[in-house]
Amino acid sequence: MDLVVTAPAIPRPGQTVLGHTFQTIPGGKGANQAVAAARLGADVALIGRVGDDPYGATLREQLRAASVRDGHLLTTRGVASGVALIVVTPTGENAICVAPGANAHVTPADVVAAEQTIAAAAVCALQLELPLETVLAAADVARSHGVRVVLDPAPAPAILPNALYRVDVLTPNESEALTLMGGASGAEPPRLAEELRARGARAVVLKLGGRGAFASSPEGGGWVPAHPVRVVDTTAAGDAFTAALAVALAEGRGLTEAVCWANAAGALACTRGGAQPAMPSRDAVEELLAGWGGPTAP
Repeated sequence: MDLVVTAPAIPRPGQTVLGHTFQTIPGGKGANQAVAAARLGADVALIGRVGDDPYGATLREQLRAASVRDGHLLTTRGVASGVALIVVTPTGENAICVAPGANAHVTPADVVAAEQTIAAAAVCALQLELPLETVLAAADVARSHGVRVVLDPAPAPAILPNALYRVDVLTPNESEALTLMGGASGAEPPRLAEELRARGARAVVLKLGGRGAFASSPEGGGWVPAHPVRVVDTTAAGDAFTAALAVALAEGRGLTEAVCWANAAGALACTRGGAQPAMPSRDAVEELLAGWGGPTAP
């Protein structure tokens, strides 16, 4: 559950800032991506856990309302649901602190129990708000059944297991890519993408905010420009992007076309406040893309 405060600025260490509004909004990277994919027309199942608190019940209700299948969303007794503390400024910038709660209790055994659901999928979308051993298990199960794996390496760890680089598509933002590369600064997106591919990813798609996205794969890639929109809140833009990319790939689109689709979804998510409420519909994405002119350098 996202606990969101709007404020004139993100507090510095030791500083108290007087905020404006407060909302509780369903969130979580996995749930955000599941809801986004469902709104884009995909048949989606979510594997995970919530706590046995009121937040857990609300999160489950919201997923069902979005037509996300929750048969593998387990309730963990005596544990709080995950929460994120979020400060959002008038320009849409945000700062987020996550307490994983029940997410930290998702196990490889949970993944094995959902093996047939994974095997029936076109794409398995993963992120890192779960224990790394559980994410590794999910990637292994997906690969064993020939299911394409898309990994959003967020929050980015200091060390990502080598096996998790060997996915079909890796989708970090620029900050996450730099963290994965050891914090080195100054590298341009084409170089970052190639260095991440050298670690095992078949394709890398860098999410670059206002600069759009950069894709690299054996079939080529390049820049995909950002769509000019009025930014309200960037909180879940990356989740909308990754979900749209997964849906497009599941539908058989090539990587460049999938990135164009994803970039449009990410832009639209910035135009509304909150996480899951901001996930765009398929019609909205296709309308925004109607005037798209092709990928160019920013």
